[in-house]
Amino acid sequence: MRAIWKGALTFGLVNVPVKVYSATEDHDVELHQVHDADGGRIRYQRRCEVCNEVVEYKHIDKAFDDGERTVVLTAKDIASLPAERSREIEVVEFVPNEQIDPLLFDRAYFLEPDSSSPKAYTLLRRTLEATDRTAIVRFALRQKTRLAALRVRDDVLMLQTLLWADEVRDAAFPALDETVRISAKELELSASLVESFSSDFDPSEFVDEYQEELRTLIDAKLEKGEALDTAETFGESDEDDEGGEVIDLMEALRASVERSRAEKGSSKTSSAGSRKSRSSAGKSTKASGSTKATASTKASAASKPRAKKKA
Repeated sequence: MRAIWKGALTFGLVNVPVKVYSATEDHDVELHQVHDADGGRIRYQRRCEVCNEVVEYKHIDKAFDDGERTVVLTAKDIASLPAERSREIEVVEFVPNEQIDPLLFDRAYFLEPDSSSPKAYTLLRRTLEATDRTAIVRFALRQKTRLAALRVRDDVLMLQTLLWADEVRDAAFPALDETVRISAKELELSASLVESFSSDFDPSEFVDEYQEELRTLIDAKLEKGEALDTAETFGESDEDDEGGEVIDLMEALRASVERSRAEKGSSKTSSAGSRKSRSSAGKSTKASGSTKATASTKASAASKPRAKKKA
């Protein structure tokens, strides 16, 4: 990984030098645009509407237009902002972990200690763990003032940038203002359905099916070209993808619970059968071993390899 920013965490008089790294990366297949008629690559150019020339990025400034006047801001102007010059991640408060709404989370970054001794880094990490608190910090990164949550993940301090309060929309849906009657039986069935799907979350168990299918499509087209039959590659689904509104909610809940139970029962039966097979195989192996022990006094050394079980 390559550090994208260097600075220092500060709280009180404590200063913790750190390097900042992006904690996530995009796994999507990179595609570019082409002309459907001849396959030519589509290119976008930064063209000036006054002189009609293509402008290099180093010659591009930023501007604000209020409808009547335009103010041009050069790179030097922006670099002069005090917040932009700051290389500090300032801790402003420590809050209970549960007070931060996950809706506010934006980008994630890892922090690496950037000093000869990681003592101050370790002290801050252990303090956050012991107090069950998250530090709210602010800093400037890429020409923006950021608000972030500083927390611990697997012994590493990390920053989770937060959206500002005015960047979160209000969910104003008229349908939610209507009075809806939910029966005790519906709640019971719904809770049973939730219980039947209960599990411990492990993100490694999930895959991005679209990206996997996209890679399969690319590989198949590289091999077969335009003769590719997508139906042969992916198969055709007979299912109707157009979902409809559930008319009988109780019946839908009941059927869902029964199906989930049946699937779990099938899984348990399969597991039990597998264990039974292994148990029988174990007994057979023991019996076979006893027979072999008796026969080994009579058999020649050449016959021993034939008695070896297949793994």
